[in-house]
Amino acid sequence: MPATTMRRRRDAGQAFPLYIVAVGGLLFLALAFFAVGQAAATRNGAQTAADAAALAAGQKYRDLLTKGVLDGLRDGSYETNRAVWKDLLNGRGAPSPAACESASWFAERNGADLLGSASGCTPDSWPTSFAVRVSTQKSVGNSVIPMTRSAHGKAEAKSVVEPRCTLDPAEDDTGGPDGKGDGKDKEDKGDEGGTDGKGKDGPRPAPVELTCDGKRWTLDPGNLQHLPDAADLFAVRLAH
Repeated sequence: MPATTMRRRRDAGQAFPLYIVAVGGLLFLALAFFAVGQAAATRNGAQTAADAAALAAGQKYRDLLTKGVLDGLRDGSYETNRAVWKDLLNGRGAPSPAACESASWFAERNGADLLGSASGCTPDSWPTSFAVRVSTQKSVGNSVIPMTRSAHGKAEAKSVVEPRCTLDPAEDDTGGPDGKGDGKDKEDKGDEGGTDGKGKDGPRPAPVELTCDGKRWTLDPGNLQHLPDAADLFAVRLAH
């Protein structure tokens, strides 16, 4: 056998293991990149769930605030307990457990769970906000990178509930910061019902003047047909 042929066979035999190592390395890199992609997708899913949960908490809280504000007009408590009613209008005072329950439900709908009952949903009183922390229900999965089988995506998000309305200054002065006033304006507005400021069924509640993002609302407890909705009274946004 010619020496040249033998040399070629020997070179080919030496190159083959190197070829196998190179292919194995490329395959490992491909699997590693795939694992990184899996982890990124899991992380993005966790962030989506966290954002949805935080917004759900804020929107539920906004609904509760709106109910409290409008119920106060219907039952007259906006006059008898003005300080509490003003707190609701300013975005404070509604119960927060229902908001966190809504956050938990939306997190589950997006394949995640709140991280613990104590820290998974944390309300803050002013400005009213809800910070949520979630973990994906599914792990990243098996890959060439150790520990991904038991690794779950985690993310945080925070929503803020902001009041959009302010009381008319004259109306606010009448109530005072503690819900007390001299009552003169109410007596004057009640002249239509009689000399003692009473109508047929007793004292007539005074209308409430609000300005919501530049729009004026006159809320008359005796004629509550046209009322602002939750989006008129409060804004909900994610805090970044």
